[in-house]
Formats: sequence, C-alpha cells, structure tokens
Amino acid sequence: MIDNNKQFLSQQLLWIGISLGISLAISFLLPFPLSLPVIIVVFILLSYYIRNRAMKKMGMAGSVFGGNGSSVSYYCMSCGTKHNQSSCPKCGSKMKRVGS
Repeated sequence: MIDNNKQFLSQQLLWIGISLGISLAISFLLPFPLSLPVIIVVFILLSYYIRNRAMKKMGMAGSVFGGNGSSVSYYCMSCGTKHNQSSCPKCGSKMKRVGS
C-alpha cells in the first residue's frame, strides 16, 4: 500500500512538473494576451490525456464523456423480463433493477 501511494505521488508530481514546464515555455514564447488562453487550452488537453490514460490503466476503456458504448440492461422486478426501456414491455411495470 505504501508503494502504491509513493508511485501515485511521484506520478502526480511528474505531471505537475510537465504542465508547469509547458506553461512556462509557452509564456516565454508568446506575448501575454495570447499566452494565457493557449496555456489554459494546453492545460485542459493535458488533463484530458492524463484522465484517459488513468482510465485505460484501470481497465475502463472509452472516453471520459462517452463511456465505452455498452448499453445498460434492466430487469423487471415484477416479471423478470430483461429490457432497455423505461417500463417493462411485458407487464408495464416501472419497477426495475440494473443488470449486466
């Protein structure tokens, strides 16, 4: 557990250093009014990349916004019919539970 915490902390510090270095490089290369929006966009894109990388490492394939495309299946609590609708097509009940 301690090794995982140290690895997590070292990766976070690495990404903070990378983002700080990129921000400083942009601020030295571009004048102030232009550098600020560019730094913000680069920071957002870098955060998105880090999040996608972490999601893939945890086994959650797909995008942060869109998921992996798998649909949710519901099971009717009254009759047990598997469906993907708001109410059961067989008995009309709205009581349902989520299944895989």
